[in-house]
Amino acid sequence: MSKKAQKPEVIPDEAEAGCRLDIWLFRSRFVKSRKLATQLITKGKIRVTHSGKTERIKKPHFIIRPGQKVTFMRGNQLITAQIISTGTRRGPAPEAQSLYRLLTSGEEQAKSRA
Repeated sequence: MSKKAQKPEVIPDEAEAGCRLDIWLFRSRFVKSRKLATQLITKGKIRVTHSGKTERIKKPHFIIRPGQKVTFMRGNQLITAQIISTGTRRGPAPEAQSLYRLLTSGEEQAKSRA
């Protein structure tokens, strides 16, 4: 019996690392649970912009990467966020806010209309 040669584990750097969309929504505290994130995604309520194309995502296992933009409705607010990092856990609010940069939200749109 021969043993298979084990390949060294390669850890991608932060820029290349991806994360499932449902996990990222949970880690960034846009939703309270992964189940709610999955429901939001499967209903087609999330759009991801990458390489200049915007597409509606319906699969929770869609891989997102830093630099992409996520757009969705939360209540009656339109949220557009650029992904800065995928994170490693669901941490406290300041840690979650470091995962994204808000580009637009309902509050900003209401102010611009006034």
